[in-house]
Amino acid sequence: MKRTDICCIGHITHDKVVTPRSVVHMAGGTAFYFSCALSRLEVDYRLVTSLAPADLSFVDELRSKGIDVIVLPSAQTVFFENRYSGNQDQRTQRVLGQADSFSTGQLEGIQARVFHFGPLLAGDIPVSLIRSLSERGQLSLDAQGYLRNVKKTIVVATDWLEKKEALQYVHTLKVNESEMMVLTGQKDVREGAKILSGWGVREVVITLGSIGSVIYSAGIYTTIPAYVPTTSVVDATGCGDTYMAGYLYQRVRGASIREAGEFAAAMATLKIEGSGPFTGTRAEVLTLLASRKDQMIRI
Repeated sequence: MKRTDICCIGHITHDKVVTPRSVVHMAGGTAFYFSCALSRLEVDYRLVTSLAPADLSFVDELRSKGIDVIVLPSAQTVFFENRYSGNQDQRTQRVLGQADSFSTGQLEGIQARVFHFGPLLAGDIPVSLIRSLSERGQLSLDAQGYLRNVKKTIVVATDWLEKKEALQYVHTLKVNESEMMVLTGQKDVREGAKILSGWGVREVVITLGSIGSVIYSAGIYTTIPAYVPTTSVVDATGCGDTYMAGYLYQRVRGASIREAGEFAAAMATLKIEGSGPFTGTRAEVLTLLASRKDQMIRI
């Protein structure tokens, strides 16, 4: 099978969003938002996902964007129900379905320069698969899913017991501040990054929302500012996935960590200004970078 620049491995979710005014069903998850963002850039990309036959329309949507998608069989789709009260800051989340885990045998023959793992729940991607694919390319991981266990449909935040075994194979790790605290026990971003690096990660990417992000590699901390949106924040869902799409896109093109981080931050800003996945272009990202450096929020 053809070797691609970037290959994402992760489940597409079926998201049910319930508010006092409506019930909406939509695709979601790292695999979906990451793929949509990369479809807007010139890069050789493939998605390996798994979902139930009833939800294959989500794959059709991605393929219509020109994305190469390999679908593995699963009895169920990862199904999240997000129920909001009148206060949009208050959400009750339930998991109504869990897809089958990915296995080493399913990915034989898949080749890529960079594999990006986007687990949504703790059992999605076994360490054996991480170990196996580390022999074929660099590994990138969004740790979010490994910190989510499901008990009677309720998501319970928990530490990742196999973290030290797995992270020695990971080149690039993306976590937010809360996930870093769970993994390392540290509140200080620099100390947390240093611990994660000590477990074997080469590039530790810690996103801090509107404050920006910090990338730690080879003993050097690179602070990446956030751009102030031109309009109000419309939809922050998938911003971290969009950031990582931009970051890995730039890194496989040979960009420095700072160049990749700033490009990623600009992509995330453009995404947050609209609803749904990223729909911008590389030219728009570069225009934002060129015109708004004086509007950055410095860490």
